[in-house]
Amino acid sequence: MGLLTDRVAVVTGASKGIGRVMSQLFAREGARVVCAARSDALVAETVALIRSAGGEAIAVVADASVEDGAKSIVDAGVKAFGRLDTLINNAGDGGPTKPIQDYTTDDWFYTVNSCLTSAYLCSRFAVPAMIDAGRGAIVNIASMAGRRGLAYRVGYCSAKAGQIGMTYGLAVELGRHNITVNAIAPGAVAGDRIDRVIQGQADVRGVDVERMRQSFVDRSPLRRMSTADDISSLAAFLCSDLARNISGQCIPVTAGEPAS
Repeated sequence: MGLLTDRVAVVTGASKGIGRVMSQLFAREGARVVCAARSDALVAETVALIRSAGGEAIAVVADASVEDGAKSIVDAGVKAFGRLDTLINNAGDGGPTKPIQDYTTDDWFYTVNSCLTSAYLCSRFAVPAMIDAGRGAIVNIASMAGRRGLAYRVGYCSAKAGQIGMTYGLAVELGRHNITVNAIAPGAVAGDRIDRVIQGQADVRGVDVERMRQSFVDRSPLRRMSTADDISSLAAFLCSDLARNISGQCIPVTAGEPAS
């Protein structure tokens, strides 16, 4: 038996990066996975990878940051697998890297809705299904940017801080229903997103991009970035029975860098 045998898990942002790696790991650990994303081709590819390895998964093409999209994700999972008891709020775009005086209202709402509103909506629609199932686990993929900040990323920092606050509030609210709610706060995670962030930080500061990249590595005692596997393995643990008494926590994954 795997760590997540008999679980039915929604993973948003499952088209690539952390979401794809996490969907595959959850399936290997026995979960039936609802892979949700806005990109039809990419999320179908994630599901194909899971099925080719012997796992069970469906693809749902939807925008988790709007009501109809979030509801359709949950409804598809319940229809396909009969219930839902696990939710990973991973969807979200990092938004632009700009000084606040250049950060437009459109930039703000796009980033906040992508990261924070999507987590609220998916939780809102998933909780009744979890109550029906008699158990649940919600994990919000937040960021250290929501705890200590990052210059020129006001929308992203605010959205991720909001996810952490939502984690604490929902943990208190939902404990009586046997639902745990936790957050994971990655530092720099190797991949396309951090490459874009590093390029944006280098551009706005007027420094060499490799120097900027090295600064992200140097501040971690382990002298490396985290990986999608690091985030995914913690999420699998938090959704398993091994973590049934862990709730209301925000756990940093920072290659040893202090959380604050």
